[in-house]
Amino acid sequence: MKKNLLIAGAAVAALIVIAAIALPFLVDANQFRGTIETHMTGALGRKVTIGDLAVSLFSGGIAVSDITIAEDPAFGSAPFVRAKSVTIGIEWLPLILSRQVRVRSFQLIDPQVTLLSTAAGRWNFSSLGGSAPPGAAAAGGSASMNVSVQKLTMTGGQVIVGIAGSRAKRHQYDAVTLEATNLSYASQFPFRLSVRTPGGGAATVTGNVGPLNAKDVAETPFQAALDVTRLDLAATGFLDPASGLAGLIDLTSNLVFDGRRMTSTGKLTANKMQLVPGGGPSRIAIAIDYETSHDMKTERGVVTRGDVHTGNALAKLSGDYNTAGESTTVRLKLAGDKMPAPDLEAMLPAFGVTLPGGASLPEGTLDVDLAITGPLDGLVTTGTVGLANAKLKGFDLAGKMGAIGALAGLPRASDTLIQLFGATIHMAPDGMRTENVNLIVPAIGTLTGNGTIAPGGAMEYRMIAKVNDSTSLVNTVNRYASLGHPENGIPFKIVGTTANPVFAPDAGAMVDSVIKNPDTLKNAVGFVEGLIKKK
Repeated sequence: MKKNLLIAGAAVAALIVIAAIALPFLVDANQFRGTIETHMTGALGRKVTIGDLAVSLFSGGIAVSDITIAEDPAFGSAPFVRAKSVTIGIEWLPLILSRQVRVRSFQLIDPQVTLLSTAAGRWNFSSLGGSAPPGAAAAGGSASMNVSVQKLTMTGGQVIVGIAGSRAKRHQYDAVTLEATNLSYASQFPFRLSVRTPGGGAATVTGNVGPLNAKDVAETPFQAALDVTRLDLAATGFLDPASGLAGLIDLTSNLVFDGRRMTSTGKLTANKMQLVPGGGPSRIAIAIDYETSHDMKTERGVVTRGDVHTGNALAKLSGDYNTAGESTTVRLKLAGDKMPAPDLEAMLPAFGVTLPGGASLPEGTLDVDLAITGPLDGLVTTGTVGLANAKLKGFDLAGKMGAIGALAGLPRASDTLIQLFGATIHMAPDGMRTENVNLIVPAIGTLTGNGTIAPGGAMEYRMIAKVNDSTSLVNTVNRYASLGHPENGIPFKIVGTTANPVFAPDAGAMVDSVIKNPDTLKNAVGFVEGLIKKK
């Protein structure tokens, strides 16, 4: 009995193998082209065109040599999806026994997908699953097909993202893979999407999506985890190279979308950040723990939490943004109190500021209250900064002041102690402007003025020094250098670069004073003679 069962089992297996080998020769898959096109067109609400079909045993279904899915007419005439190779998974028994095609899976190989949005925030995939084009339902003949997709996969994909009607702001992403199982209009289903980002980074989204919104696919809810590694900002193509923005971004985030609003909670880490043209990469990472709420209809969002960490320094970021149009714009506030200066020193190159060679900031605290506005590729930052109880190690400010410091007998030192530094700043792609500068250095006095730092670090400052008159010599210098008005201070200027500042008497300011008050000419001549002798 047992032997007979084994023989019967072997015979059945042999018949299956023979049928499998013979099937490609017995079934002309092209006879199902019309049926497949019709049902896919009906399911997607877009005209679907497919090329030659052949039964492919090793790929588990019907191999299609070419397929295109039409674009929503409101977005143009170019295909929404184009793929040269597609495998349609089918159920074999219905095909063999009753010649019915029941589609269970789709595998798109090396497809090109174009995703476009309007200024109003509507996407070209929103209408997928809508009503079929006229006449589509009648084209299928007598064959029937059960459109139940158990698995959808895409490998080697190329996705192009842009604005409808504009080819200038389109961005291409390669090596896109997608896997979704048990697709349904009635319940959630799992998916995994990965993409290679420009510059060698990668992004992965894993989660659950659905139920599919039959009215607007773009409103289908989902929950997902986003993981981005080494996203190169300068290589994305979303930013104007002239903006100076650059850096490498790592991001982990939890996303929840309810069909209208998406909340995002996570952590962003930025390495080698550069924030202005001519700046250099930051030597320290910036980490932001954040929460945002984004309205997908209006394409506007709010930063509900933004904790910005740079070493042990903490600042708070808040505000809103608008992603509608071709460039994202922001209105943000950044505030921080008593942040450790040593942890922020490594950030200075990102702003185009480099401390003089050998100098460092081992002590001090920094306060900032800044507004950040405008498009991402043209940000403008305004507000106030304040540095207190700081030490500029390895920099002798009195010595750098040259003739002024020497004539006044200012003490030389290897370090400069800063009691207070405050200024109003305006930072834009064309450089930094600082006004109302107030610098108190106990060993020297009070330095005030205004100036600019150009991209690359070039400085141009007009300053006034009110030197401490602790000795009769210093008192005399103050009187002569200020042209008889010591209460007005000594005019000087700072040029050169932030890495190598040059201090010099401001002869122009002195001449202006002489013109306005001829009685000070004698004092001016005496002061200039003194400077020449000191040099």
